[in-house]
Parts: sequence; structure tokens; C-alpha cells
Amino acid sequence: MAHIVGLIGGMSWESSAHYYRLINAQVRDTLGGLHSGRILLWSFDFAEIEALQHAGDWDTATERMIDAAQRLQGAGATAIVICTNTMHRLADAVQAAIAIPLLHIADPTAAAIKAAGLQRVGLLGTAFTMEQDFYTGRLTQAHGLQVLIPEADDRAAVHRIIYDELVQGQVLPASRETYRAAMQRLVDRGAQGIILGCTEIMLLVGAQDATVPVFDTTTLHAQAAGRHLLAE
Repeated sequence: MAHIVGLIGGMSWESSAHYYRLINAQVRDTLGGLHSGRILLWSFDFAEIEALQHAGDWDTATERMIDAAQRLQGAGATAIVICTNTMHRLADAVQAAIAIPLLHIADPTAAAIKAAGLQRVGLLGTAFTMEQDFYTGRLTQAHGLQVLIPEADDRAAVHRIIYDELVQGQVLPASRETYRAAMQRLVDRGAQGIILGCTEIMLLVGAQDATVPVFDTTTLHAQAAGRHLLAE
């Protein structure tokens, strides 16, 4: 049976659009011609999801995510991709509610870090991703990595820029400098690489903005989805 990837997106649609482009480009580049990926997309109204996040109402958010995953499974998806790092806080609950695999964003990220021969990495993301255990815990416990997070002031700035600017499509030079400085402070503390652990961060900074290797979770996750489509 042909594989179909079900994307849970809209968190924000700015990064979801990159998932769609990256997956289709990978399939075209591999198969050639007019080939593209078989993709289903459930796209949330991010204003509703953001309100649940900042209210700490993860139970309702979990219900919404499970509903989306089950709808995609019912429509024929053979794997689910949650197009955001933060909502992987709910990944285990979503996986338990469906009969198809959920491709976890931390796994291809960790594989790329280890393939590069690195063991200690810095993490940028939303405050939820940086400060809660669902993401760093998977990297440390399942993959044996050491994860450094920014100090409190840098965490606050990184989080603010994501929600006030990047998810609204604003890419500002001053914010790029803020991120560069935060990354360098992680390097100064011993980070051998930097995880761009929010799917919007790649809109602002990339390999050229750091003095160590950068791991863009959006691209790595999309590549994992592409491999699922191509494994027929």
C-alpha cells in the first residue's frame, strides 16, 4: 500500500508550509519527474492552540491533538507528523490513541547529532520546550545526549520572539542578533551544536548564524516524513 503522511499543522502555518514544501521536494528529488508526496494536512487555528498552551490547559490541547490524529488516520494516513516541537509534549498520548506510528521530532534530530559525532548540544525553543522534560528528557534518556538550555533572560527573549514575531511571519534583524548571542552563550558553556527546537526558528537563523553545527528540527522532521513516504 502506498504510504500517506498525515501532518498536524497550523502551529503555526508559517512552519507547516515549510514541511509541505520540504517533503514534496524530497520526494521529487528522489523519484524525479512530476512525483510529489501523498500528504494529508489537518491545520489548526493557532490562536486557539496558543491560548490553551499559555493557560496550561494541556488536557484540552491533548483532546484536540488526538482528534486531529484520529481524523488523519481515518482518512488513510499511514504515519502522523506533529509539525511543531512544543506539541510533542502530547506525543505519547497521541501515539497511544492511534494505530499508526507517530514520527517523533526528537528522534531524527538526535540521530543527526550523533551522526555528526556530537554529544553535548544547546537547545533553543519555546519556554515549554526548553523548560519542561518532554523534549530534553527524550534526548537525554532515549538518545544519551547532554542538553544545555539558555539562562532565564535568553529563554524569555527566545520565547517572546517566537510568539510575537516568527509565528506571525515577522523576521527582524534585531531578533536575529538576539538569537545569535543566545547561541554563542550556549557554545561558551560547552555546547558542541545547537538544536533549533522550534519549527519557526529556521525562518530566522541557520548554519551561518552559529559557530558550531546547527540542527534544524523542521528540516530533519520533514526528511523523516519523506523517508516514510519513500519506503514502499
